[in-house]
Amino acid sequence: MNYSAAVDPTFEVFPSTNLTAFENTPVTTMTICVLIFSLLFGLPTHSYVIWLIITRTGNGVASEFLNLNLTVCEIIFCLFALIYLQKLISPSHQELVRLITLRFLTGNIITVRPLFQCLMCVERYLAVVHPVTFLKYKPLRYRVICCTVAWIAGLGSCFFCIFILMSLKIFMWFSFVQFLLFFSIQLFCLVAVLRALKQSGPGERGREREEENHMKRRAFKIIVILTVTMLIIVLPFIISRFLNILLQKDVEEVSVFSLFCFVLGGFVPAVLYLRRVGKLPFFKPP
Repeated sequence: MNYSAAVDPTFEVFPSTNLTAFENTPVTTMTICVLIFSLLFGLPTHSYVIWLIITRTGNGVASEFLNLNLTVCEIIFCLFALIYLQKLISPSHQELVRLITLRFLTGNIITVRPLFQCLMCVERYLAVVHPVTFLKYKPLRYRVICCTVAWIAGLGSCFFCIFILMSLKIFMWFSFVQFLLFFSIQLFCLVAVLRALKQSGPGERGREREEENHMKRRAFKIIVILTVTMLIIVLPFIISRFLNILLQKDVEEVSVFSLFCFVLGGFVPAVLYLRRVGKLPFFKPP
């Protein structure tokens, strides 16, 4: 793929999507392997997480509502991987339909997933730094409102991606601005929780202080993991787009690596949840 992809309406987010027939190249083979890995392991894992959240007794759905929506995003990414894989292996007369569908689902990749990760960080931040506000907005209806707004924003991004993918520069800056926004919010939450961790409330007893510090440390770890995950997911993707513009060609190896990071990053929230509910035999629940 050359730099003409920057203005070519057939341009796609990841490498090797402009094939008119299957080409057994190393880049294509690696891309197919990553997509198959996502389908074989991602789809059952995320489906299992959704089933656990929905069937969990007590206040499971309410407390894990953001995680539930994030997992739905990962299921949508598996749909993206399936269509992408079909496009690579068996081009057909329905190529335009696949192209539009892939562009539409790209909005979920670059907007909805990091947005829900950001909301999870904000939730932990409120629980630690502003517990009164957190308790006020803890009921499920407020989470439903936030998630509805997030999905509407993601839907707008999906429609926007159908058109901006014709210009690589516009798409790159659109992704980069979103990344800076989400990363700044998560970094703010990280620093605020870290400061709260170093402080103790007045008149706290030893046991109460230890319980509160445990909650703060847990929130801090989750925010760190989500922030690092977003860096691992988004940075290779943005770097590959910058290289496209600077070198005036698609560095397909970097693009495949960014796709691999996207796939692996999607497993992090699922693994955290499975560990928390004690469903991972090789990890003890915290």
